[in-house]
Amino acid sequence: MRFASLGSGSQGNAHLIETNGCRILVDCGFPAREIERRLGMLSVAADTLDAVLITHEHTDHIRGLGPLARRYKLPTWMTAGTYAGAVCGNLPELHTIDSHAGGFILGDLEIHPYPVPHDSREPCQFTFHSGGLRLGLLTDLGHITPHVVQSLSGCDSLILEFNHDLAMLASGPYPPRLQARVGGSHGHLNNRQSVELLSCLGVERLQHLVAAHLSEKNNTQELVRESLFEAHPRLETCFSFAEQQRPGDWCEMTSS
Repeated sequence: MRFASLGSGSQGNAHLIETNGCRILVDCGFPAREIERRLGMLSVAADTLDAVLITHEHTDHIRGLGPLARRYKLPTWMTAGTYAGAVCGNLPELHTIDSHAGGFILGDLEIHPYPVPHDSREPCQFTFHSGGLRLGLLTDLGHITPHVVQSLSGCDSLILEFNHDLAMLASGPYPPRLQARVGGSHGHLNNRQSVELLSCLGVERLQHLVAAHLSEKNNTQELVRESLFEAHPRLETCFSFAEQQRPGDWCEMTSS
């Protein structure tokens, strides 16, 4: 199994996951033509995608879904609440997810959705299992729940939100109401929360840790590194950032 971020941040989010028998896009937060361009930078053609999964209906996660799905007749998976709130037009093949009722299989990829606290209708995140390997995705939530910890336990790689630094958010350009939303219990994870989650999960088995959904105004890569490596210095060798403006490199996962 391998994965790559097409881009992550407030302007758009999309991640690509690939096994020997399946290739899926998770979120489609850029215009369809931009998704195609970024896929091309990873030598992937959009017509080779098997499915699109959507975590929630906010524009930075769903902007290009309708045109891309209709252009390539892609099956799409999301919760009923997400679809009710989505502005994406008719989809050629819609599958609704119950994030409380177990997983589903696409090709040789087993997918487990799980619910998260975020200010949208029925958000979920995912873990992915194939060939004895487990990848976890966690962005867009305001606080860590016991179920989140349980869902991500035993992952071999993680894409994890490091959205904001508390001090930068408090002193930054956002008005008080937006600060409260971002930093609230249904907003986004700050650096400290993400580091604490990693402490709960343990980092010994991680092959890759990708920091995602960084705020351009309320965080910096330097602050993320400082908070992360102080607590978990071993992660320096397997850590990377999901950039907003360009795709990241492929992260290859291998069985021990």
